[in-house]
Amino acid sequence: MRATISYFLLVLLVLVTAGCGQGWNDPYPAAEQGKNILYTAFTQRPKHLDPVQSYSEDEATFLSQIYEPPLQYHYLKRPFQLDVLSAAQMPVLREYDGQGHLLPAGSDPARIARSEYEIRIRPGVRYQPHPAFAVDAKGVPVYWNLKREELEGRRVLGDFPLTGSRELTADDFVYQIKRLAHPRLHSPVLELMGDYIVGLKDLHARLLADEKAGRYPSRDAWIDLRGYTLSGVEIVDRYTYRISIKGTYPQFPYWLAMNFFAPLPYEVDRFFSQPGMAERNLTLDWWPVGTGPYMLVDNNPNARMTLVRNPNFHGESYPCDGEAGDREAGLLADCGKALPFVDRVVFTREKESIPYWNKFLQGYYDASGVSSDNFDQAVQMGGQGDVTLSDEMVAKGIKLNTSVAPSVMYMGFNMLDPVVGGNSERARKLRLALSIAIDQEEFISVFLNGRGLPAMHPIPPGISGYRADKAGLNPYVYDWVDGRVRRKPVEEARRLLVEAGYPGGRDAKTGEPLVINLDTTGSGLGDKASVDWLSKQLKQLDIQLVVRATDYNRFQDKIRKGNAQLFYWGWNADYPDPENFLFLLYGPQGKVKSQGENAANYENAEYDRLFERMKAMPNGPERMAIIERMLAILQHDAPWVWGFYEKAYTLQHGWLYNRKPGKIIRNTLKYQRIDVAARAKKRAEWNAPVLWPLSLVALLAALIVAPAVIHYRRRERAAADGSA
Repeated sequence: MRATISYFLLVLLVLVTAGCGQGWNDPYPAAEQGKNILYTAFTQRPKHLDPVQSYSEDEATFLSQIYEPPLQYHYLKRPFQLDVLSAAQMPVLREYDGQGHLLPAGSDPARIARSEYEIRIRPGVRYQPHPAFAVDAKGVPVYWNLKREELEGRRVLGDFPLTGSRELTADDFVYQIKRLAHPRLHSPVLELMGDYIVGLKDLHARLLADEKAGRYPSRDAWIDLRGYTLSGVEIVDRYTYRISIKGTYPQFPYWLAMNFFAPLPYEVDRFFSQPGMAERNLTLDWWPVGTGPYMLVDNNPNARMTLVRNPNFHGESYPCDGEAGDREAGLLADCGKALPFVDRVVFTREKESIPYWNKFLQGYYDASGVSSDNFDQAVQMGGQGDVTLSDEMVAKGIKLNTSVAPSVMYMGFNMLDPVVGGNSERARKLRLALSIAIDQEEFISVFLNGRGLPAMHPIPPGISGYRADKAGLNPYVYDWVDGRVRRKPVEEARRLLVEAGYPGGRDAKTGEPLVINLDTTGSGLGDKASVDWLSKQLKQLDIQLVVRATDYNRFQDKIRKGNAQLFYWGWNADYPDPENFLFLLYGPQGKVKSQGENAANYENAEYDRLFERMKAMPNGPERMAIIERMLAILQHDAPWVWGFYEKAYTLQHGWLYNRKPGKIIRNTLKYQRIDVAARAKKRAEWNAPVLWPLSLVALLAALIVAPAVIHYRRRERAAADGSA
């Protein structure tokens, strides 16, 4: 009995001791305590980490910390301003006429036949350590000719113990540009860039022809792009290259800040192209390789992904200037200090918002968004629409960042669909009827807690071309009443539906009920609550909604093939120019026609002509007049239910510094700093073990055991007295 009691007390002591040393609910290994690690979460697993294929926000979260294209955006300045990254200076632009004569700056765009960007990169920049660069004593690559049996047991880069590195050169940028034309990679910007970069489409055609001719006998066969010429890209010297653009394209420097134009060494392409690599997820699409401040060392997209400091990083300093208010906000306190500040960034997959939120409140995530589930707990809305933190958040020292994101969320009509698509008045009025009936203001209020602005067209606030209030009104969906924007009544939608040939929600010719199909991934804006809401909106017009939910890959396939009818979609700005939104409805960018970003497959000849003029013009009154005409065409044709512009709310703990909203800027982790000691103190305070239940359990156990102990001791004494 004494042994049992002792064992119980020992267990209790161990539990108490463990709770005092580390929070019982701490989700991280004990070895990470006190380390300079930033903890964050991701909700969607990245599909592509190859910079030539990746084109989504969740993937850029990782890639932009690893790859370094020539340019980046200044972290603090607004409006957004381009700055150098791997380039030693801003690109030099030269423009030529049709006879090859150099034109003076500011020439009429109509005279410019070719634009040339000369880019000089920094010398001395080196790649992260990687097995693709490993060589033996004779300089021969160690891992370039591996047999399949030699790959047994190798699943991660750490299974290749030897690594090497080399200096970044101009050839690496040229090699990556050629990869845009690679016949197996299906780059989402090939069609667009092929319209601008001289010779890119020709290179793609030559590569396709060689593959069809059997030059590459298997899917694993490496295509050495160094053996192919690209007429529009020229290597000048080890650190300089030139890109030639057809005509003029003032937005091209923005593309030089995107990962499509980051460098890619041929050695890495050669290494990952070996037979047997892809089936083990040993690919560039899984293990990116760059010169940036971080490198990916742990890739488990269903659970955890980890970035660590690149030991070969060339170094960079925190900016010393910004915009008004940055100094007061503490955003210039680290002026001139070496980047990055954080040694490691741990991303944990969170599929549900509630666990994500709870871990943030416990201090186990350093920052968090604000979902609808926790909005009221985090934020208070004032009578004038002003936003403040709740008392609970203030007490925890949490800070709130708000901004209108340069993005648009919309519901697209497939313009190839026989019911909702096409240029007929019947289809146009049906689209307008649906646009009026689907109340975006109500959606924003119910599902977004007011965190959005109803969209009038594709261009969001903060981007040239956006107009607020009456000047930006969509007159086909809204009225201007008593100085305010007001959605047209549902009676107007019913009238349009009759004119479209669907009185009472039935086809006037056949009497069949009108059925609208929503294609969705079954998550996010396609979840049950919002689908029920959308069904209710359409029911006002006696229209039936059928939801065709599927997985993400199948949904993407339906969009690519034009098999969807109505779908939710969104776009975050690649760069701060209206062209980056207006091209989403440019005919040659049709998803079915060219696998471009025009998911609605919309075409309008006048709009396309105006787009061609507008994209080559600098901002000014003439360009603005063209943009306004383009927006009027879109509002008339209604290829989208215009949706909303997102208001971004993010929270951060007081120990996290140097975070500034700006969705266009994606290489943000290098700027952020953690006060590790302050975080540890708050975590211990917020997650202190509650010991009184254990004490109560111990007391109850003692009360239960005590009679047996007393009885046992009496028997022992009685036995001892009897033997005596």
